[in-house]
Amino acid sequence: MENRNQKIFSEMPVKKAVFKMAVPSVVSSLVLVIYNMADTFFVGQTHNAFQVAAVSLTNPVFVMFMAFANLLGIGGSTAVSIFLGERKKIQAKRTASFCCYASIILGIVSGILIIIFMNPLLRVLGSSENTYQFSKDYLFYIALGAPFIFFANTFGHTVRGEGAASASMIGGMIGTVVNIIFDPVFILIFNMGTAGAAIATVLGNIFGCVYYIYYFKRKSHFLSINFKNFYFLGKAARKTVALGIPAGVNSALMSGSNIVLNNKLVSYGDAPVAAMGVAIKVYLLIVFIHMGIANGIQPLLGYCFGAKKKERFIKIFNFSGFLTILIGTVLTAVYIIFSSEIIEFFINDREVIEYGKKMLIATSVSGPILGILFLCINSMQAVERPFPATLVSICRQGFIFIPLLYVLDKIFGLNGINFTQAAADYISIILSMILLKLSLKNIKEK
Repeated sequence: MENRNQKIFSEMPVKKAVFKMAVPSVVSSLVLVIYNMADTFFVGQTHNAFQVAAVSLTNPVFVMFMAFANLLGIGGSTAVSIFLGERKKIQAKRTASFCCYASIILGIVSGILIIIFMNPLLRVLGSSENTYQFSKDYLFYIALGAPFIFFANTFGHTVRGEGAASASMIGGMIGTVVNIIFDPVFILIFNMGTAGAAIATVLGNIFGCVYYIYYFKRKSHFLSINFKNFYFLGKAARKTVALGIPAGVNSALMSGSNIVLNNKLVSYGDAPVAAMGVAIKVYLLIVFIHMGIANGIQPLLGYCFGAKKKERFIKIFNFSGFLTILIGTVLTAVYIIFSSEIIEFFINDREVIEYGKKMLIATSVSGPILGILFLCINSMQAVERPFPATLVSICRQGFIFIPLLYVLDKIFGLNGINFTQAAADYISIILSMILLKLSLKNIKEK
């Protein structure tokens, strides 16, 4: 940390440091949204609502991939920043090496399991007779590319642990550009539909992997993917997993709750499934901007914790909170005012548009303050309080969301389903603020 990163982590003014780390992280997070939006947009140009619904139904699998990548990547990034704050550079190298080989192994295992259990998985996801084959085509190629998807997205987070936010952004942007180039080629020109969307996604991640390997070999100062630094059960591995669990659980439960949501929507027809799929992917723009800011500043917070700079920690949190509220409020207003036009941009189907605009408005009402939730979760991770962070993640998409989904569906029908996520978000935000206050109080007492 004595060189270029010391100024970012410990000396650079708070506002400048937050922007330095958060902006590339937000761009990297938006890459995931654009990946999904690009698939939905180009599949939507086939004017086949069943194919759009199929992409929505299989999205939980991709989100589950992100859950594992977040567990390793965000956990690894936090561990690296804490180790560097404590001047433990060998442990930082071991952390990166663990993230590398664990992501590849998990990717291979996940891909094999998906191919073996494809048919029962599609039933669980809620595929109907109309969407079954389209969903199967998409999942097959995603499964083949799983190791590349895991590796690229894991290191999109991990490299930020040494302050290399720009490298994270570049790797993500390379993958996004490749995906957008190949989407129309495979989907529209070769007429491969959902299969083409999956192939383009995998190719984008392969190019991202190539960049990150180049970065580690030529540019990284403190990280390594050398196999000699790989300790499967070492201290670096344990800390990475412990600190990454909240982020992994949050994404995993997003996948699980999405499956439950889609199964509920199927009873209302394929059009609501397609509409909610578009609405959620558009709403993810707000979610991932908030997550990008929180993930970007987490290494700053982790370093402050490791270096015992408590006052700087609080200033970073407060300024980041202001940014999330400002951005969230602006985007929510845009979504509410232009809800119909936004849905129509992705698919020109009147029935889907009518459902989708109501869903987008209902889902977005928590947008202005949702960022506080992710800041609280990431701050608890940064101060090595993974249990309360995990608890909030479990509540948001599990203990709170799923019961609310059934209750609101029973009372208000489809309109109740539309507002479930926003209601779960507000309850979780209050819980996260209480738990963060207790976590910081405990640290102060120690």
